[in-house]
Amino acid sequence: METFRIDNLSFTYPLAIRPALAGIDLAVEQGEFLLLCGFSGCGKSTLLRHLKTALAPHGQKSGQIDFNGVDLQEVGLREQSQKIGFVVQSPEEQIVTDKVWHELAFGLESLGYDQQTIRLRVAEMASFFGIQNWFHEDVATLSGGQKQLLNLASIMAMQPEVLILDEPTGQLDPIAALDFLQTVKRINRELGVTVILSEQRLEEVFPLADRVVVMDRGKMIAEGLPLEVGNQLKKQEHEMFYALPSPMQIHAAVVGDLPCPVTVREGRRWLDQICGPYTEAGEPVAATSQNLSRQEEVVTLKEVYFKYEKEQPDVIKGLNLTVRQGEFLAVVGGNGTGKSTALMLMSGLLKPYRGKVLLNGKAVASIPGKERFWQNLGVLPQDPQALFVKKTVMLDLLEVLSDQKLSEYEKELKINEVATLTEITSLLAMHPYDLSGGEQQRAALAKILLLDPRILLLDEPTKGMDARFKRIFAAILQNLQSGGVTIVLVSHDVEFCARYAERCALFFDGSAISVGEAKEFFCGNSFYTTAANRMARHRFPQAVTTEDVIKACNTTRP
Repeated sequence: METFRIDNLSFTYPLAIRPALAGIDLAVEQGEFLLLCGFSGCGKSTLLRHLKTALAPHGQKSGQIDFNGVDLQEVGLREQSQKIGFVVQSPEEQIVTDKVWHELAFGLESLGYDQQTIRLRVAEMASFFGIQNWFHEDVATLSGGQKQLLNLASIMAMQPEVLILDEPTGQLDPIAALDFLQTVKRINRELGVTVILSEQRLEEVFPLADRVVVMDRGKMIAEGLPLEVGNQLKKQEHEMFYALPSPMQIHAAVVGDLPCPVTVREGRRWLDQICGPYTEAGEPVAATSQNLSRQEEVVTLKEVYFKYEKEQPDVIKGLNLTVRQGEFLAVVGGNGTGKSTALMLMSGLLKPYRGKVLLNGKAVASIPGKERFWQNLGVLPQDPQALFVKKTVMLDLLEVLSDQKLSEYEKELKINEVATLTEITSLLAMHPYDLSGGEQQRAALAKILLLDPRILLLDEPTKGMDARFKRIFAAILQNLQSGGVTIVLVSHDVEFCARYAERCALFFDGSAISVGEAKEFFCGNSFYTTAANRMARHRFPQAVTTEDVIKACNTTRP
């Protein structure tokens, strides 16, 4: 039986140049795990939001959507609320109460269930999701992973028939993301709930799906089993192929006729087959060494302590960290370990109660705001929407230059240059909130780049970005770095950090417990490393990226 049937669905946002959806035909079977992927702005989120009328965007729509054989427009909001669960990318956007137990009960209370039923379902979900130990906690004290798990548990308490998730791991660290996805798979397998999930990070979720649909420019361009979709994208020579799991990319670049691996486990077996009998740990791929000793320190944190409230525990504890002029430092670690807080301390937007935060040798808090940010510091927050204050992207970009002594022509020239660089030219007339998550990140980046920063502080900048624009974004950062710009990037995107950063710092319990060259750092970890390294480390321990593994395979195989 079909849970959803979508017939010839098309949709265009107000003022948009082209349709966000163009003639979508798709059937989702009951109990299926469907993965929806594609480049940022391809229409994934727009399609998902049409599957629940309360979330459907405003614009011009045609076509029909049936839910359990009934036109979705004729299904009441109460029934949709109960039967169609929806989890968004940002955990904070969905939480409405202050206590964990109340959040679990909120949906059931809104639907008018009796207290006994509410107590029973809340207890069951708390046990299933392992929430008992923080059942009575304030929601504000939870990590990002816990908040997203709470969102999922709150929805599952209403016993939905279908669970829709729009990039739910975008703000989670690698370990929390893996745990979350495994929980979603358990819901699908053990409870029979239909799962429709969109995601940019495909390493872990791709092998879990029963079926994969790839979208591009509002259309479906590939559909089928995960391995079939990989073959379709490869034949099309489509750029989305380079977003697929590392084992599939490595297989495609190494000559041979063995079956394509999808998971790390399959990839390890495949490597053993193509490389012949195991002898030693293969020919190591040399780590790139960076000579940073001659560079001056531009950001310095000395024995820094910080807490948000007087009675609360420290978030930052004795943090010592230096960033040198022109380097690219990546900061990784679990949710709630102090990474974003450290970034805000570097910017002077937060002040420590003990220790020093220096910018070019001066206390950052003592530098006036205008001097601190114009042609000096550029700060991209975790939530890009925090930067949007106008009705269109163009007006938002103009707002950055409003205080500058530039002619209208100079402003227009500068904006066009940045818009072209960040690929948002076609989005300038749109409202920032109508953009996809990845498009919002690019628009926010454009605002920051208009400040001509010498030091860039970026908090989760690749969140919501597709694989294609990540490469463009990396080129932008490398170009800025070649001009002497210093980059500090906080990220859960281990693959991006391993490929492009020079140094890496691991945060734990409010401090940087390990700082070192990126290649060296990622070779020694189990979870904070790349899929390529996990797949190949038993043969090529120094191989970190897919390119490293491909090179090692082609030079060492018999």
